[in-house]
Amino acid sequence: MTERRVTRRKLLIGTAAVAGGGLALSWLVEDADERPLAEMPGALEPNPHLQITPGGDIILQVDKLEMGQGVMTGFVTLLAEELAVRPEQITPRHAPVHAYFQDPTQVTAESRSMRARWEQIRLTGATARDMLLRAAAKRWKVESADVNASGDAVVINALTSERLSYGELASEAARVGIGPGIELKPSAQYEWIGTHVPRPDNPAKVTGKLNYGIDHSLKNMQIAVVVHSPQLLGRLAGYDATDAERSAGVSRVVQIHSGIAIIADTFWHASQAAKKLRIDWNESPLAATSVAAIQQRQRALLDTEDGIEARHDGNVGKAFDKAAATINAEYALPYLAHATMEPMNATVRLSEEHCDIWVASQGPDLTRQMICGMTGLSRDQVHVHTVFAGGGFGRRILNDHVAEAVAIALQVDHPVKLVWSREDDMRNDYFRGATMHRIRAALDQAGQLVGWEHRLVAANVIKHLMLPGLSSLAPEWMPDNIIQGAAELGVGAFAKFLGPVQARDGATTLPYEFENIRVETVDWDPGVPTGIWRSVGNYYNAFAIETFIDELAHCAGTDPIEYRRQYLAQSPRHLGVLERLATESNWGLPAAGQHQGIAIHACNGSVVGQVAEISIDQSNVIAVRRVTCVVDCGLAINPDVVRGQMESGIIFGLTAALYGEIEIEDGYVQQSNFHDYRMLRMSEAPEIDVYIIDSDASPGGVGEPGTPPIAPAVNNAVFAATGKRLRELPLRL
Repeated sequence: MTERRVTRRKLLIGTAAVAGGGLALSWLVEDADERPLAEMPGALEPNPHLQITPGGDIILQVDKLEMGQGVMTGFVTLLAEELAVRPEQITPRHAPVHAYFQDPTQVTAESRSMRARWEQIRLTGATARDMLLRAAAKRWKVESADVNASGDAVVINALTSERLSYGELASEAARVGIGPGIELKPSAQYEWIGTHVPRPDNPAKVTGKLNYGIDHSLKNMQIAVVVHSPQLLGRLAGYDATDAERSAGVSRVVQIHSGIAIIADTFWHASQAAKKLRIDWNESPLAATSVAAIQQRQRALLDTEDGIEARHDGNVGKAFDKAAATINAEYALPYLAHATMEPMNATVRLSEEHCDIWVASQGPDLTRQMICGMTGLSRDQVHVHTVFAGGGFGRRILNDHVAEAVAIALQVDHPVKLVWSREDDMRNDYFRGATMHRIRAALDQAGQLVGWEHRLVAANVIKHLMLPGLSSLAPEWMPDNIIQGAAELGVGAFAKFLGPVQARDGATTLPYEFENIRVETVDWDPGVPTGIWRSVGNYYNAFAIETFIDELAHCAGTDPIEYRRQYLAQSPRHLGVLERLATESNWGLPAAGQHQGIAIHACNGSVVGQVAEISIDQSNVIAVRRVTCVVDCGLAINPDVVRGQMESGIIFGLTAALYGEIEIEDGYVQQSNFHDYRMLRMSEAPEIDVYIIDSDASPGGVGEPGTPPIAPAVNNAVFAATGKRLRELPLRL
């Protein structure tokens, strides 16, 4: 293995494709291999989601990453409902990469897990239950109508009271075949959906028995750390590893594409040896880059650059030409780190003919494809073992740390676990991009809003995916120059016709009824590595839009809720959330010395409204005392999970609103750890009340929609308290 070389093309795939998210690789076509996942003969497997063994085990393959959002709980609930078993009788597992789970990729993102699997998991349970009932009827030689499921993984003969467990029937049920016309339960008969189902992963988490990726261990495994350039996009010029190689516990020092890797017995040995490296770095192409310079350029682009129209209703130009008054505002949002509690890590065991990797990946099929490109192994030779994640927020779709782990494994003869330090994680992130927004409104003589224009500048993350995506997809015989040319054409077409697609989130779906609306995006990439961050473009667009709506309400001399109400007549879900929010927050009657602000936003199939109640001390410190949250997420499969995700989204978004900021000077990220990239602390956390709108509509997402409204709600409360409009995050007085 130490002699295996990485070709130039494979290095391109493995390093450039580290940002290989779902869009680039979603064109992959999995082999038409519908292999069963049952580990023993005689199991019932109506599809790869479910295996019922003759021993009575009920195994649910969860094809989404559990990273704290409760997807395993949701899937267990749906399956238990239709399979007629108790939730605790089901054993959920992270699914392997499999063609059945790819639609088109096996990605956990966009709060789509429950939305995408809501019917599929239920249908899986109902199909298996039907097969079991028919198998029992056949054994007892009775009509299917004479057998019933007990709700406890048992089938009962209504004529004789005989009982058979699902395990006893599994082999026979597997042979009866899938029946036609499978019917799902009506909502009136739900036993588990809509109730509190204990999270199956909680006991192991509470007792410390659950293994996350960073906990994984293999026989003869060693630990690796990588020393990266301290400057963004810096490249290695030369190094001296003499002292590092002599350090205690160190087995090897190797060069990889992103820096120098130290391989040692423990993380401590490796990280201590890393301090003894003498490294020369070439100056980065971002050496002159700073946040101030980026913002200056963004303003210039909004002044001069024509954007790409993402939405245009009516005649906006005419509305502004005839306006009795116009109101304008500019909003700026910074770079943000994902700052997952568990830093990036991956464990690799590589041989000439096989590769196993244990990693918390939001896109295991994308991870597998990248490894195939780096090693030359086929897909069947690469096995991605998905493990629990200590937070994701979009960071674990990216495979830069995996590429490093594989590059190290290619140079050693034993398993290796790469672990990033907190400083690695903070300074080598794919950051949430910095954006700038300009919104203007046209008012008629009566003060009614008749025109809306929203222009924003953002980096297009798709640009960074086109070349590695095409390189991964192209046949092996295709020359690099053809791939390069195709990528350049693709990037050009994308930039010309679509621009930064993620920047449209929440801007083009503006729910307020204005006759004339125009949304434009300006595509500019300053070169800072950017990726997907929780709620994607919704967070920054919600901040700009909902703060501006509040400004318009103040200019009109109208209560902020009343102002929104008059423009939401055609949006009943928004109105329902707004009315409930006004009641539950005791709107207009804050506690003594406190002030309220409101925001409402819809994304990922759900509508969320929040009222923040704040106080400001003599040092101008903003303290958020209470947040009232109302969510319409359609049917709440697990209400406790919904509440938890709203609370999580609020804390996550509030942290960003009050503290979140990655500063860059001369290409150097200034933040390094939680002392200078602060998290909201328990003593600062507000009281949070979450109210769920009753609904029979299909489930919406809950992992991301709770995050966008909190920053504008707090900002609007700051205005209520001080009369000052803050138009930049993080919020500072």
